[in-house]
Amino acid sequence: MPTEAKRETVAELTEEARSSSAMIVSEYRGLKVSELGAIRRNLRQQNVTYHVVKNRLMKIAAREAGMASLGTLLEGPTAVAFIKGDEGSATRAVLDAFRPYRVIKVTGAVIGEQVVNAEGVVRLSQLPGRDVLRAQVAGAIAAPMATMAGLFDAPLRDIAGLVGALAEKGSSAA
Repeated sequence: MPTEAKRETVAELTEEARSSSAMIVSEYRGLKVSELGAIRRNLRQQNVTYHVVKNRLMKIAAREAGMASLGTLLEGPTAVAFIKGDEGSATRAVLDAFRPYRVIKVTGAVIGEQVVNAEGVVRLSQLPGRDVLRAQVAGAIAAPMATMAGLFDAPLRDIAGLVGALAEKGSSAA
């Protein structure tokens, strides 16, 4: 029979998982409690929470949150970074927070409903921010339209130049 404390833990983890846009799973073996505290403080500034979890309880919470695919990443001593907001910049912040502690090994991540391996997490951290990507897409859409407007405008510009040249020639002949 599950205890009341375990039910509360599962409920808290379920709520964290539902409110997160992504979760990065890592193995924290060899970290000191003070180092875990430093990582948590650092990540809290980036709107990321970092919890050491029991795999069994996290699997139950993930299933209840509709993210059963997270269970494949839960092996060994596990800690999960719950990201709220922009996944790219938050992933970069998580990896930067882990960098001084060589013992932390990123196992993978769940972004939305997609499971990503450790290499995918590194690639995600190298992407520009969401706003930059939106601006690049808008620029890619606007560039052909600006070119087309220039092409449509060219004949009118040429006629105006021709009329101006004829007017100048006529005024110089008179």
